[in-house]
Amino acid sequence: MLQYIFNRMVDISSKSLDAALHALSDATRRAMLVRMAKRECTVSELAAPFDMSVAAVSKHLQVLERANLLKKVKEGRTIKCSATLSPLHEVTALLEQLGQYWQQQLDSLERFLSNEAVEQGAKNKYSKKRSIAKSGSTTRSIRKKRKSLRGLD
Repeated sequence: MLQYIFNRMVDISSKSLDAALHALSDATRRAMLVRMAKRECTVSELAAPFDMSVAAVSKHLQVLERANLLKKVKEGRTIKCSATLSPLHEVTALLEQLGQYWQQQLDSLERFLSNEAVEQGAKNKYSKKRSIAKSGSTTRSIRKKRKSLRGLD
C-alpha cells in the first residue's frame, strides 16, 4: 500500500509569497524598501546611497514592483516610489509557522536531552558505586601483596 506524506512546507508556497521572498533576498532592495517605508522617494533619491546607475536601481525597483511591495506615481518627469507593505503579511505568516515548527523541534530536543541526562546520571551513580567498590578491593589486594613481600603477613 502506498503511503502519502503530507509536507506542510510545500503547501504554503504561492506566487505572491515567492515574489516577496525573492524581492527581499537582496540587501539593496531591502534597504530601498526601508527608505520607502519611511517616506516617498524619487528614483534618483533611491539611487543616491548606492554605487550604481539609475538603470540598475530601476531593475531593483521592477523586482519590488512585481512583488507588489512598491507603488510608483509619475508626476511630470519625476517618478515617486512608496512602499506597499501588505504583501509582507504573507511572509510574516510563513515565518511564524516556521518559527512554531522549529520551536516544537527544539522543545522536543530539550526533552530528549533532559531524559538522557537523567538516565546518564543514574548510570553514573551506579558506575561510581561499582568503581568505588572495585577500587576498594583493588586497594586491599595491593596492601596484601605489599605485606606479603615485606614478610608481615
